[in-house]
Order: sequence, then structure tokens, then C-alpha cells
Amino acid sequence: MDFIVQNWVLILIAVASGAMLLWPSVTSGGGANSLTPTQAVQLINREKAIVIDVCSPEEFAAGHVTNAKNVPIGELENRLTQVVKNKTLPVLMVCASGIRSKRAVAVAKKLGYEKAYSLAGGMGAWRAANLPVQKG
Repeated sequence: MDFIVQNWVLILIAVASGAMLLWPSVTSGGGANSLTPTQAVQLINREKAIVIDVCSPEEFAAGHVTNAKNVPIGELENRLTQVVKNKTLPVLMVCASGIRSKRAVAVAKKLGYEKAYSLAGGMGAWRAANLPVQKG
């Protein structure tokens, strides 16, 4: 008991750091709508998922998933129904780091796309997995 009383600051720091490590798991950090690059490739190949890159046109030109369609996150709500007419097809949202694509999944679900997914880690994870990148 003396240890706890004398080292309460260290214990508080340990508990706080543990909570920060667990926070992404508790929130939608991993989540059911996030896919690893390998899972994303399987979704594209097996279920003909449509890849939507929500990056800016400049980021898109610097490198994107092959055959991805660029719809910047700010235009997604207005343009997604024009780009992907069939709402039963899976839609894979991609961005540079995976943060904007999570927001894009929420927008897609609001528009009626039940099979909307985010690429966990974004293009960084895609490149780290040595998967093909198309430029231009």
C-alpha cells in the first residue's frame, strides 16, 4: 500500500498511457468498416468493389490504387451517387492515412451504401504492403 501512495503519479501515468493505447480499439479506430490492404484486395477481386479515393486531385495524381475514382471528401455527398450508381456493390474508400476515408464511409452509409469500407492506414498501408500504385 505504501508503494501506491508514494508512487501515485507513476501509476496515474501508466493507467493514462494504457487508456490511450486502447482508445482506438474502443472507438472506430479498427472497426468493422476498416479493411487491411490484403482484405481490400480480396474485396476488389472477389466482390468487384469500387475504389473511391477521397484525396485532393493533387494527392490522387501523386499515386492511387489502380482503377480508383477520385471524389474529394468535400464533394463526396454530392457526387457519390453519380460515380457509383449501384448501391449494392461494395465501396472501398481510400485516402492518404485512413482518417478521411473513415469519414467518407459515414457519408456513404448515410447515402445508402451499406457495404462501405475504409482502407485502414490509407495509401501509406497500401504502399507498405507493396501493392500496385497508379500515378497520374
